Amino acid sequence: MKRLLLFLILVWGVGEARSQQPADTAADTAADTAAEAQAVTTTADEASAATGAETPEQLWDRANTAYVNGDFHAATTSYEEILARGLSSVKLYYNLGNSCFKEGRLGEAILYYRRALRMAPGNDDIRYNLEVAESRTKDNIEQIPEFFLTQWLRSVRHMMSCTAWSLLSLVALVCALGLFLVYLLARRLSWRKGGFYGTMVAVLLFIVTTSFAMGERREMLDRTQAVVMSLSTAVKSSPDRSATDLFVLHEGTLVEITGRLEGWCEITIADGKKGWLEEKTIETI
Repeated sequence: MKRLLLFLILVWGVGEARSQQPADTAADTAADTAAEAQAVTTTADEASAATGAETPEQLWDRANTAYVNGDFHAATTSYEEILARGLSSVKLYYNLGNSCFKEGRLGEAILYYRRALRMAPGNDDIRYNLEVAESRTKDNIEQIPEFFLTQWLRSVRHMMSCTAWSLLSLVALVCALGLFLVYLLARRLSWRKGGFYGTMVAVLLFIVTTSFAMGERREMLDRTQAVVMSLSTAVKSSPDRSATDLFVLHEGTLVEITGRLEGWCEITIADGKKGWLEEKTIETI
């Protein structure tokens, strides 16, 4: 009887030991996982603290402070760092153009003013600063006379951005639909006449504003306009360094790219002259 009792106690003890082992292993595994997670978090925090990278907002504040204090080189460097992160805006291009102009980097100033003007064509401050910067360029190129109506329509189109013209066209479309419903459903003849003529005016306004929005978008995405970035560069008769020099262009001059060939660009200037420039001497707007 004693032997039987001793045997049962021994069997019970072995069973308890086996049932306890997985629980202890799971507890150890959970503890190891928590420790690893804590180590990873600590490492990430240490790496973030070690890099010390400034946020775009901090760079913006630092650049503006440097500009106000007259340190234009530091301001330009901070603005360019924001651009290098893939961020851009009208204010960024405008401020960068101002700091480059103050540094005497005329080509870059004109480039950034023109980029800002594409995003906000109705901004008078940008347009004025661009005119001042372009008046400092060495090339005095006479433009080919343009038909006055074309010039007037362009000036009207530049009064607002592509987004503003698009919103205005949507408003005109909604008005046209509403007035057309008035024309269809109104019982009084005067209301029907008003709805009909109002619909015609709204449709015409929709067509004009839509064309202006498309024109502004096409100009924003245009990759044919560029600015000469070299202090001076010779325009060649063919895409070859040994080709004949046709004329010389200086920093800040606007050119239009009409062709590309193995590191060379065929360009046209405002007076209609054509030639070839090395692609590295210009920067596309």
